[in-house]
Amino acid sequence: MNFFQLMKKKKELIPLIVFVSIAGGGGVLMSLYSLGKSDVIVNRHRNPEPWENVNPSQPQKLFSINQKWEPVEELETVKQLTK
Repeated sequence: MNFFQLMKKKKELIPLIVFVSIAGGGGVLMSLYSLGKSDVIVNRHRNPEPWENVNPSQPQKLFSINQKWEPVEELETVKQLTK
């Protein structure tokens, strides 16, 4: 039996298929979005220490409300000493 014939025969499956498809698509899109963030490491050999490239003044959360980001003084002094 063809997929579309089954959907014509059992119309109650249409909302279920729509919602499952939307949830699956959202999961795939969120995974692709997370790959672009700095806390996800895809290739460890090219960049073995990715925490060095994180900007402390830029928020790393997906969503933040009224939160100020200030650089940590101790971290800045350590970076200057190691250069």
